[in-house]
Amino acid sequence: MTPEEIQTFFTGKDGSYAFARWGRPIVPVVFGVEEETLEVVKGAVEAVVALAGHKMAETDPELGANLMVFFFQGWDELLGVPNLEKMVPDLEPLVGRLKGVGASQYRAFRFDEDGAIQACFVFVCMSGEMAQQPAETIALTQAVQAVLLWGEGAFSTKSPLAVLPETGQVILRPDVAGIIAASYDPVMPAAAEDASHALRLFARMQVNPVVNTLSEDETKH
Repeated sequence: MTPEEIQTFFTGKDGSYAFARWGRPIVPVVFGVEEETLEVVKGAVEAVVALAGHKMAETDPELGANLMVFFFQGWDELLGVPNLEKMVPDLEPLVGRLKGVGASQYRAFRFDEDGAIQACFVFVCMSGEMAQQPAETIALTQAVQAVLLWGEGAFSTKSPLAVLPETGQVILRPDVAGIIAASYDPVMPAAAEDASHALRLFARMQVNPVVNTLSEDETKH
């Protein structure tokens, strides 16, 4: 990858650069799925966190859980979740916008005083094409997109996952895995708004290349 290619992963539609990683251990909680799928989702989060070299915990001292993943059949269901509007401002108009554009997923982030990710709320609408995907694919995709603050168009045209033609196995794309690992290098900042940050990510990826990447099978308990 070139520095310019890395930069596109964190560039918004307005051309601004925005990067953030988690500044605290990740504590996931999953709503709207059966026990079997719950383990798949948590396994995917654990695998991506391990790839990043970050940490997980049993509880967050401020929030209890700080990575909340909601699965549902229709966006209106979110309006009935107790106290969700306190955690996600302007929830009702947000739901209206997401319904209007036919969105299948959405992530809302909260940040600490240093700009690092403090919490992430992941919403997955299990209808249409999304409902046809294997649970492992959805889980790994969502875990990847929650571990960093990616640009709006980072995966709009190309999934963070890839299929090995030899076996048909679904894996995390090596370039995406490399970016995640480099982003959590201790020498890198927790947040950045200058595009020169992409040059630093590029340098870390050369120093510590990711040899192996994640497959769906590795996310299972």
